[in-house]
Amino acid sequence: MAEKLNPKRTAVALGTAASLAHLVWAALVAAGLGQWLVDFKLGLHFMRVPATVAAFDPVTAAELVVLSFAGGAAVGWVFAWIWNWSGKWK
Repeated sequence: MAEKLNPKRTAVALGTAASLAHLVWAALVAAGLGQWLVDFKLGLHFMRVPATVAAFDPVTAAELVVLSFAGGAAVGWVFAWIWNWSGKWK
């Protein structure tokens, strides 16, 4: 039988990963590299979309990091719950 996942630990792990990824994005925007990265990634997918990266705002960056942690934590908790639930049928 597969091991059970601790929902709290899984939530913290996914929340932390999501918030760190968005913290890196905020740092890239603050460094002036956000637009280049958007253009580069869209170009790799053969797309030209008129997307413009807005100016860096520390309050918006903090909201992004906090909300991405909350969203990642919610996904982690649900994932652990489904994983543990699915193991009951083995």
